[in-house]
Amino acid sequence: MPLSRPGLRIATLVFLISGAVLALACSGGAPAGGAIKLQGAGATFPNPLYQKWVSEYGKLHPNVQIDYQPIGSGGGIKQIQEQTVDFGGTDAPMKDDELKAAPAELLHIPTVLGAVVVTYNVASITQPLHFSPDVLTDIFLGKIKKWDDARIKQDNPGVSLPSADITTVHRSDASGTTFVFTEYLSKVSPEWKANVGTDKIPKWPGGQGGKGNDGVTGQIKNQPNTIGYVELAYATQNKLPVALIKNAAGKFVEPTIDAVVAAAASASANTPDDLRVSITNSAGEAAYPISSYTYILAYKDQKNADKGKALVDFLWWAIHDGEKLTGTDFAPLPAEIAKRAEAKINSITSGGKPLR
Repeated sequence: MPLSRPGLRIATLVFLISGAVLALACSGGAPAGGAIKLQGAGATFPNPLYQKWVSEYGKLHPNVQIDYQPIGSGGGIKQIQEQTVDFGGTDAPMKDDELKAAPAELLHIPTVLGAVVVTYNVASITQPLHFSPDVLTDIFLGKIKKWDDARIKQDNPGVSLPSADITTVHRSDASGTTFVFTEYLSKVSPEWKANVGTDKIPKWPGGQGGKGNDGVTGQIKNQPNTIGYVELAYATQNKLPVALIKNAAGKFVEPTIDAVVAAAASASANTPDDLRVSITNSAGEAAYPISSYTYILAYKDQKNADKGKALVDFLWWAIHDGEKLTGTDFAPLPAEIAKRAEAKINSITSGGKPLR
């Protein structure tokens, strides 16, 4: 039986609505034209800030969906080499052989500065502990075994230290935070350099391992008489104490933003064109000695122009507006390094054509 005119209109409307629902379902709820999805992975060091950036940028650009997975710098380097992500994150600049293993030219784009801090869980201590480089090194070498060791006491006169065994905690995964920490120890200790060295996943002399900055933080927080290293944000967010470290100028320095900026300033003249630079054990009197840049890794020539354009726009926003969100746990880029990061972003192309 043929439909009446009103029935025909209703059937047509149902058909159109069904088609629209099906299209929306197939697009994953994407807006008209489809959302651009960017996948990143890597360093846990900047993850607290990167998650904030992704959230804020998403509010401004709902058509761009960015996901960043904090899997460690080693994982970030591996995935960008294998092109399974659109961008990687690392605190450890890629080595020459790692860059050669990539299928095309990769750029290091610095985003912010941060501090790797020494944090601990010793119930009887109320004021921040102080550590000289040789004392800190020997704790992680397993040569200083007790909290009331005479050398720790010498750095901390008047502090009541318990006669308890020290348990060190380190990263179990390939980590840029570990790279920065072991690079610092290698600079201040010939014995560490010879026996352990600088690496994202070294052969540790002893201690316990935790996955990610959050894993190390959790082990220290939940286990008395432990000591380890994490990015500053993880210690402050978990209300863990942080130590003052004696720098190259012989000053005990707290890991503040100003002290991290001072470390970068004293190393700025030695920053190469590719921006792969170390700022550990910097010479400045106010410099915190275990400071580091963290980087986004991106291919200079992007295979997909739309995704490449979205990545370039996000990176430009990150090193400008995003720097205002660094808070007290990260330091914004120095002006000179920011200009050089801009040039790197502007050099990104797709098919040889500029994306900005």
